Formats: sequence, structure tokens, C-alpha cells
Amino acid sequence: MSNEKSPGDPPERKELTIVVYQFNDQIGDFEELIIDPDINLSDLLDDDFILLFIDPKHYRVWLWHGWNTTTRMKFISAKMAQPIRDKHGIAYKLTAVDQDGETHGFKVMIGIEEEIDYTKEQTGPAYEGTNENLELLESLSREKILLILEKAGIPEDYDLKMVIVKNTIYGYREFEKNYLGSVIREKQLFTLKEEIDDGSYLAEGHVPRMIFSYNNVVLTQLLQKIEVDDSIKNKSLKDLDI
Repeated sequence: MSNEKSPGDPPERKELTIVVYQFNDQIGDFEELIIDPDINLSDLLDDDFILLFIDPKHYRVWLWHGWNTTTRMKFISAKMAQPIRDKHGIAYKLTAVDQDGETHGFKVMIGIEEEIDYTKEQTGPAYEGTNENLELLESLSREKILLILEKAGIPEDYDLKMVIVKNTIYGYREFEKNYLGSVIREKQLFTLKEEIDDGSYLAEGHVPRMIFSYNNVVLTQLLQKIEVDDSIKNKSLKDLDI
């Protein structure tokens, strides 16, 4: 029986393989590594290396610095990492991590920690105040929430103001961070400082947007419409001779 594909056959599914680059200080650029399938990614980490991990499954790019790498190496590698990121996906988030300061997301990517399956966390009864429920709530880390938000995106002409996960509400903001001469856009969740009184609330001025997975609500976004001043609109139209 022939194994050749006919024109009508569906395309083969592309595997989401992690690609790894190593920074070469002599040429001031990254070189892609050819990795044996039997080698664990964690075995690539070395005190003297700067490595760039492309993780298409989670839309992330990790820039990892070993202990013995210099400030100069970090500066140049940060510059050279951005065009490589853009080649794989301009929407990928670029995050720098130092040896012994790796985040949970990085450890999941290299295979030394387990990923949290948030779809399973949403099964079962609603929150009832038991210790088991509290542990379940805490297992959905802020980093995981940010990853879900990044995949979902934000509708055009809206700002994301707050995020509700189970019985916890977070504020949300984005800011630009200067890292070794490169501007990186960071996203942050923070707990609200003001105490909220018991009772019912209308989210006035906000549009709720729920993210579902397997018929369960993973989280709820509270969006706010971006209002553009009429004078600015009229000025823009005038500039365009419309």
C-alpha cells in the first residue's frame, strides 16, 4: 500500500518543537543548535552560556543567562534576540531570565516542572471555602493567568482593566521596561488595595468578556472602551484632507 500523499489529503500537523540558539560572543550573534532528541533541554544550561529558547506552544521566547556571562554579552544578546523572535513570531513574548532565577514557565518549558492544566481546575463544585478549594485557587498562578490573557488577546479599541479568576479580582496594567537598551513591554496583575464591601455590583463602564474552556469559565475580563476625543478625531480627519 502506497504511503504517498494525494493532493486531497489533509496537511500533516506541524509539531511544536522548541528551537534553541546559543550566543557566540566571538561573532556577536546567535547560532542555532542541532539538538539530539535524547538530550534534555535542562542539560543545555551552562554557567558560561547565553541561550535563546523559542517555545511555539506557549508563544514565548526565553533569553537565558548563565552565571559567568558578562554585562556586555547580555546587552548584545538582548539586541540580537529580537530579530530572531520576529522571525518565529512577532507576537511571541520575549522574557529574560538569569541562572537560578528561572520562573515556573521557563522550568515547564525545559521539562523540569509540570504545567498546570487550568481546564481541569475548573471542574467540580463552585468555591465553598474548604482548604481543597483554596489550594485549587492558588494553583492558577499569575503567570499562568497572564499566559491565558496573552493568547486570548484584547479586542481592538478596548483596554483591559480587571481580571476575575474564581473569587479573586486582579487589576491589570501594561508598561514598558528598558532592559539592557531594549524596550520590553511587560504585563502585570496586581491585587486591589481597596477593600470591597459585601454586596452586588454593576460593572458600570466596563464590558465583561468570559474565556471558556470545555464549557467552563476559565476567567472573566473587564474591558473598558477607549474613548477618543472628538477634537482629536476632527483634527485627524482634517490632516488627512477628508
